[in-house]
Amino acid sequence: MSRRGRVVGSLAGALGVAAVGTAAVGILRQQRAISRRAGEDIPFGSLRSAPVTVVTDDGLPLHVEVDEVTPQAAGGPVERLLRRGKDGTPPVTVVFVHGFCLNLDCWHFQRAAYRGLVRSVYYDQRSHGRSGDSDRAHSTIDQLGRDLRRVLDEVVPDGPVVLVGHSMGGMSIVAFAEQYPDQIGDRVVGVGLISTTAGGLDPSRILLPMLPARLAGPLASGAVRTLHLGHRAIDSLRRVGGAVATVATDRFAFGSDVPRGYVEFVDEMLAATPFEVVADFFPHFASLDKFDHVEALGRVPTSVICGTADRLTSIGHSRKLQSRIPGSRLLECEDAGHMVIMERHELVNAELDQLVTAATARAAAR
Repeated sequence: MSRRGRVVGSLAGALGVAAVGTAAVGILRQQRAISRRAGEDIPFGSLRSAPVTVVTDDGLPLHVEVDEVTPQAAGGPVERLLRRGKDGTPPVTVVFVHGFCLNLDCWHFQRAAYRGLVRSVYYDQRSHGRSGDSDRAHSTIDQLGRDLRRVLDEVVPDGPVVLVGHSMGGMSIVAFAEQYPDQIGDRVVGVGLISTTAGGLDPSRILLPMLPARLAGPLASGAVRTLHLGHRAIDSLRRVGGAVATVATDRFAFGSDVPRGYVEFVDEMLAATPFEVVADFFPHFASLDKFDHVEALGRVPTSVICGTADRLTSIGHSRKLQSRIPGSRLLECEDAGHMVIMERHELVNAELDQLVTAATARAAAR
């Protein structure tokens, strides 16, 4: 394989491409071709569907968008594959869960690739994007797992689901698996964990891209208790320090040279997240310890993806996840950073093709 990406693991056997025969191989090739070109000529943040509001168990409104399979694609080979299974069984739905201080638009290249071909769900996590602002007590990883369950209940009440999470979105999926283990292998038929972990995270790594240079050192050194008291001042400094912030975003989000538009787009999402939100969630990254609960994901096809130059959730976290999830695949994207879903979107999408195909085959075989 190219030095840009290598895959280890055992998913591709009985659960992988071979499970659906030579027709699936052609579908994957078609999807890879689509994935490589999709999204490059579409403005960031312009992919939209009619919004749906999902209310969480603590009364918070979540902004959700659903991309349905379009009539133009309904007779195509991808759609026919996704409709396999028992009579009347809905097609597989892929639910994308974004990371910390981002929003659903971060899935730009994945949304462009799958739009119209696969039923897909995107939502802004609490206190992010267009969703409601959470209080501090509910700004936890465990609450994000419960939020994910509510989204599934409301917009995917029937049919098999593939969950794909990036960074904090992957942690949300791990929390979901801990809280609702019966859902894995029953309702959930596939999982993608991208640039994420289930514990052992150095939270200072998360702060660095979010802070003006003059504050990054002191706060990363342990003055976390001051975050709430000074969040408004920090927001003001972030606004006036735009150039410095862009450099920090480039350094911590990407591992290699990317178009300037990528950096500016990520920086806009980071800047749009009030620092109070950073402070609310911050303590829960340090205390995250859920590696004992990821083994359940081995019941379904699981892909773990990370860039080898990820400075926030380093490749070691993904290697540990893959070692703890039986039968999972690991895609290491050489020299890519934390925003591998953008920086190496063609590799990520090709791996997701494999995941969706394997998960669909599993659902059809039940």
